[in-house]
Amino acid sequence: MNDPDLLLVGGGLANGLIAWRLAMRRPRLRVVVLEAGDTLGGNHTWSFHEHDLSPSQHAWIAPLVAHSWPEYEVRFPGYERRLPSAYHAVTSGRFDERLRARLGDAVRTGLRVGRVEPDRVVLEDGTTLRAGAVIDGRGARGDAHLVLGWQKFLGLELRLDAPHGLAGPIVMDATVPQLDGYRFVYTLPFASDAVLVEDTYYADGTELPPDAARERVLDYARAQGWRPREILREERGVLPIVLGGDPVAFWDADGRGLARSGLGAALFHPTTGYSLPDAVRLADAIAALPRLDAPALHAATREWSLEQWRRRGFFRLLNRMLFRAAEPAERRAVFARFYRLPEPLLQRFYAARTTPADKLRILSGKPPVPIGRALRAMVSEYR
Repeated sequence: MNDPDLLLVGGGLANGLIAWRLAMRRPRLRVVVLEAGDTLGGNHTWSFHEHDLSPSQHAWIAPLVAHSWPEYEVRFPGYERRLPSAYHAVTSGRFDERLRARLGDAVRTGLRVGRVEPDRVVLEDGTTLRAGAVIDGRGARGDAHLVLGWQKFLGLELRLDAPHGLAGPIVMDATVPQLDGYRFVYTLPFASDAVLVEDTYYADGTELPPDAARERVLDYARAQGWRPREILREERGVLPIVLGGDPVAFWDADGRGLARSGLGAALFHPTTGYSLPDAVRLADAIAALPRLDAPALHAATREWSLEQWRRRGFFRLLNRMLFRAAEPAERRAVFARFYRLPEPLLQRFYAARTTPADKLRILSGKPPVPIGRALRAMVSEYR
C-alpha cells in the first residue's frame, strides 16, 4: 500500500476538523487519522457562538453540530441577562460517528504513538508509518515558554425526573459561592429532561477534586428545582488561559520542524479557552494550501499560530489583569462588568475580533481591580 499524503496524529477536535475539511475540499488526498483511544474526540463537548464562524464555515461544520439554541443567558448576583445570539455545541459522540462515516478505514484507533517526526510516526510497538507530511494534534504541550492560568471544570450530564424549563444555555451562572478563583456553573440543555452541568473555575492551579466537584454539580441542580434521576456521563477538562510568553521559542524549542494543530499550536481563544473556532479556521487554511508537504505544513501552521498570537495581545492583557491584578475573590466583578457591555461587542470578543473601539470600551471607566496592580499586569507579558 502506498504511503498516505498526510498522517494526522491524534483524533481530537483540530485534527478531526482538518480531516473532515480535506475530505470535502480535496477528496483525492490520502489522509489517515491515528488515535490512541477507542473513539475520535474523546469525551468532550465543544461549544461556539453564532458569530464565531462565517456562513460558509457554519455550512461545512453543520453535520457535526449536535445541539443549537437561539439564545443564552448569564447570571450574576443582582443581575441576569438573556442574549438573543445563537449558541451551538458539537459532542464527541456525534463527532466520532460522522467522521467515521465520512473517512471509513482512514480512521485508525487504539494506536499508541512513540515518536512523531515531520514525515513519519513510530508506534510504541516499533512500527514506522511514513507519509508526505504529519500534523501533531495530541493536545496541550504544557510548554515552559507560555505563561498560563487555567480554566478547569467537571461536568455531569444528568437525566432529570421532570423538564428543566430552560430555553437555552446558561453560559455563566456566577451566583454560586466563589471558590478557588472565579467560579461559575455552565449548563447546556440537551433535551427537555437532560442537561450538562459543569462546575467551572478560572484558577491559578489545575487541581479539581472530583468528588467535591460532583457534589457541587448535584447541589446546583437541586437548587434549580431539578431532581437528577441518572448520571449519563461525566466530562472533565483543564483549559489553558494564556497570560503571556515567547511564542517563537514555543514553536522552535524542539527544532524538529513538525506541523501542529489545536492546543499544541496554542490555537484557542486566549481568554475563554474555546477551541472550536480556531480549529475551524485552521482547517480552512490548510485545505486551501497549494502544497501539503512536511516543510510547507510546518511553515503554514507555525505562521498561522504566530499571527494569531500577534493579533491577540489585548486578550492576554485582560488575562493578566484577571489573574494578577484581581484577587481571586474579586474576579467575579471583572466578568460581571464585562457582561453589561453591548451585545455586538460581546460577539466580537468571543470571535477574537475586537475593534480598537471595543478595547477602549472594555478598559474605560472605573476598573474592578486596583489601579496599581492593573498597571503592573500590563507590562508583564513574559513573566
